[in-house]
Amino acid sequence: MDLFLIIVVAVGVLLVGSIRQINQYERGVKFTLGKFSSVMQPGWRLVFPIIQFYKTVDMRVKAVDVPDQKAITKDNVSVVVNAVIYYKVEAADKAIIEVEDFRYAISQYAQTTMRNIVGEVSLDELLSNREKLAERIREIVDKETDAWGLKVSNVELKDVSLPGEMERTIAKQAEAEREKRAVIINSEGELAAAQNMARAAEILAATPGALHLRTLQSINDISSDDSNTVVFAVPLEVLKAFEGFKKS
Repeated sequence: MDLFLIIVVAVGVLLVGSIRQINQYERGVKFTLGKFSSVMQPGWRLVFPIIQFYKTVDMRVKAVDVPDQKAITKDNVSVVVNAVIYYKVEAADKAIIEVEDFRYAISQYAQTTMRNIVGEVSLDELLSNREKLAERIREIVDKETDAWGLKVSNVELKDVSLPGEMERTIAKQAEAEREKRAVIINSEGELAAAQNMARAAEILAATPGALHLRTLQSINDISSDDSNTVVFAVPLEVLKAFEGFKKS
């Protein structure tokens, strides 16, 4: 009986010591005698010492901050770009077996991809199509890391830094564009005003007496202010009539 009790206690201690807890957001990759045996789901699981061991994998979405990367655009402009990558592990066994450190690996691959993509576009394209370029980076990184059991959900280009001289050049260009737009708007306004005046002149010329009424209205508006001096323009025909009287 003593031997049986000892065996029972030993088995009980072994079982209790073999219990491992896998949290809801984790998966456990179990190896038996050095070979992959199963992926443990959340809950209490048995992992027998010596012959078995396991590694837990966090299955939640992770954000990897890609540090500043110096790159040269297609038009030979030096820029500094950084980004953030959002990904998650879809196959825990591949993430452990296929790559040594998937966190480090995806960060390094994202840096290389980002530099390559920046080198394929001009500065204008980089500044105006950041979302499109970020999507290209996501597609490339996602395709490469699929064999590692990873899924890249999003890539965001956070900042694009330019040399000081280039920033001043772009600022001057933007100011010139604003001035150009202001001149265009002003000229369009003058053109519209001239067209309206031309149409008004046509209407006044086509309506008998309209021009005289408009003249009288203008004189009335001017005469309402005592400080204004009104100068009447005498028609040339009237002057010629006076010359006729003088000769007679």
